[in-house]
Formats: sequence, C-alpha cells, structure tokens
Amino acid sequence: MSAPHPPRIAVVGSLNADVTLWVPRRPSPDETLHAERIAWFRGGKGANQAIAAARLGAEVVMVGRVGDDTQGRWLRSGLEAEGIDCRHVASVDVPTGLAVITVDPDDVSIVVAAGANASLDAAGVQAAAAEIAAADALLLQGEVSAAAARAAAEIAREHGVTVVANPAPYNDVAPAVLPLADVIIVNRAEAEQLRRPEAGGGVGDLRSDAVLVETRSAAGCVVGAPRVAETAQLSQRAPDMPADGATDADREITVHAPQVAAVDATGAGDAFAGALAVAMASGATVEEAAHLAVRAGAWAVTVAGAQPSLPTAEQLAGFGDLAP
Repeated sequence: MSAPHPPRIAVVGSLNADVTLWVPRRPSPDETLHAERIAWFRGGKGANQAIAAARLGAEVVMVGRVGDDTQGRWLRSGLEAEGIDCRHVASVDVPTGLAVITVDPDDVSIVVAAGANASLDAAGVQAAAAEIAAADALLLQGEVSAAAARAAAEIAREHGVTVVANPAPYNDVAPAVLPLADVIIVNRAEAEQLRRPEAGGGVGDLRSDAVLVETRSAAGCVVGAPRVAETAQLSQRAPDMPADGATDADREITVHAPQVAAVDATGAGDAFAGALAVAMASGATVEEAAHLAVRAGAWAVTVAGAQPSLPTAEQLAGFGDLAP
C-alpha cells in the first residue's frame, strides 16, 4: 500500500525584496529619524506563505512575477532552494516588487511597491491551471491583481480545491475572491473592513459555509462563521459556546497562542496562513489546523525577517504544545 502524498499547495501571490529598518519609534511628520539597524530579506506574502507551507512538508507550486533583475533572481533562487516549483514564476521587464518595513518597539509598518507583481494577470494564472487544479489547497493574498486572484479562485472552485484567502492588504482583491473562499484569514483591522460593506467584499457576500479565522497576535486566533462576525465582534462569547439560537456551525472557538518574546512580527501572519493551509490539506479541520497555525505564528515572531522566521515541522515539534 503506497503512502499518501504530501499535501499539495498552490500559491498565487507576490514576491518582494524586503528592506527592514529597526527604529526606536515612529517618526513624526517632517522628521528624519535614524534607524538602529538595516537588513535585506526575501519576502512578499505569496512567497512567504509558499515557503511556510514547504517547510512544513507540503509540495508547493508558486505562481507569480519578478523583475528581470538581481532582486528577482535572488527571490527565485530562495524559493527553489526550498524545493518549490517555480515554473510559473516568470521574469518581466518591470522592477521586482519592494517592501519597506519599519520595526519599532510596539508594531511593524510596511509600505509595498508592487513592481513586477502587478504584471501577473488572469492569462498568467490560466497557464498554471493544471497545477492549481491538482492542489489540495490554494493560498491567495492581496498583493497581486484582482483579475489574477479571481482566476485562480475560479480554477480551484471548479476542481474542488480548498480556497484559503488572506485579504492582506484589504483592497479590490477582496470582493473578487472572498465570495469563492472556503476559509478567510484576517487580522483585526481586516476583520473590521470585512464587516463594512462599503469596503467591498463584505460578510454578506461570503458563502454560507465559509469559515472566518481572525488572528489576534499574541492572543492567538478565533475561528467562526462569517455570519456571526456580521453582527458582533469575534470571541465575545466563551470558546465553544454558541450564541443564543445559533447552531453548532455558528459557534466561535478561541485558539490560544504560546507566549514568546517577540523580536519581529514580520511574516507571522504568513507563517499562520501557510500552516493552516498545510494542516487542512492534510485532512485537519479548521479548528485543528488553527492549533498548528498559532504555534507557527508564535515561532515566527521570535526571529527577525519574514522568510528566515518561517518554522520547519521539526522546529514546531513540541513547541508551545497546548491542550486543545
């Protein structure tokens, strides 16, 4: 009897060169502030989530665009070193995407220039249709065009592939993709945008059987049905406690994260998303997958940089084990 294949993950998303600056505080208007440290890292939400999944044992195919430049070759080589299929990471005559990240004692701020990422269109995604259709799960974010993300989601839905959407940043990709998503991963700010119909892609547009996962940084995450989030803040009720009149499908579940000493939160959300997708592609429920995802996110904040912080399965073994 042959062993089951490793989980197969398709990622349609961005690849960025990240320049990270550590600053003592956020600058005031018109102020020049000296950074305490500077470092370059491979990044981009799509590439980060692809590597997060690969390090946890998944077979990963990446669909994206880089510039025909030094940064683009650097980013591709990083993916290939992780064993990721890059046949659909094409080079274009546009500079590779760039992210400028500032890390202060309280938070992380990111400014992204899409660059080559904006060149990925629906036709480029269709070229990877066979790989998307063969996946167990598709990971999408908000750093490529809405047309490209929508095309990927449609292919996945047609072939019964689980669509995991992380609308970060929250933009025009959200209304294009969220109605097709099986699982939506948002942070607090994105959850607020999701609850406002004028932001596009509101809760009312989501499938009735979709699951919403709201990450809460050091507090872990909350898993629930989107229709619950439409009328109330997540996790106001006790874990596993349905609202009055709600069915079991409406319940919200809080998954706590292990407590760690944070160094850099960059990439923690991508570690979470990659781990959640791998666990679900391996047969776990969303609640079960969330227990792995919060541990991956917690590990990530203990290491500087996005991709250097993404944990392997061996690193997570026994790390932050919590009772379900």
